[in-house]
Amino acid sequence: MTARPKIVAINGSERDGNTAHVLRYAAKIAEARGVDFDTVDLRTIRMGPCGPCGDCNRRTVPCVVDDDVPAVVERMSAADGVIYATPVHGFAAGALMQTFIERSGVGYLRFTRPLTNKVGGAIVLARRYSASVAYQHLLMNLLLNRMILVGSGFPAEVHALHVGEAAEDEEGLIHVRRMVDRMIDMIEFLREYRALGGREDALTPRERNERLGLPVENFADEVVDNVHG
Repeated sequence: MTARPKIVAINGSERDGNTAHVLRYAAKIAEARGVDFDTVDLRTIRMGPCGPCGDCNRRTVPCVVDDDVPAVVERMSAADGVIYATPVHGFAAGALMQTFIERSGVGYLRFTRPLTNKVGGAIVLARRYSASVAYQHLLMNLLLNRMILVGSGFPAEVHALHVGEAAEDEEGLIHVRRMVDRMIDMIEFLREYRALGGREDALTPRERNERLGLPVENFADEVVDNVHG
């Protein structure tokens, strides 16, 4: 039996507030369509900043910092889709989301890009300003990980200040619903494609070189190419 589709949402808020409310709303949409929705609240995991080792640009193995980030990366890698959701703090994405992007990207994702061809989406919560700045920040990181971005027409930006006010932004929630629905549409399309004989996963750098008849040692070039991930 084929496993139910799954979306993993990364909640970059420090509180159980408006971002969490919007993700619970998104979860209801997904679950009504038979899709599991798994939310990772970054405020509840052990996650330290990048350490003082300073060798990230030379490392060819995952980060040595001992915390919960690799477990979250595994959950994302096992899902069909990934949503990054963050509030705007200081006119940009909140600090928890930025820390996660740095730790997961440089420490783990850059080596083999396990999120390649997964369906991606972004949600931003803002009082009034800089929602688009944070939104583009999330999109660039989803693109860096070679994901298939699915939008809502207008960005999935919800405007709120006090806890509970996100529920009052009807237009913002419409865009969230459209994005989640379109993510699920794309997940279903990709699953059908693979079931009909399409390629199951993206090629690893080593597999790509072998298929092209190139030396597998060129894998090191891929690591260098991904060094800023």
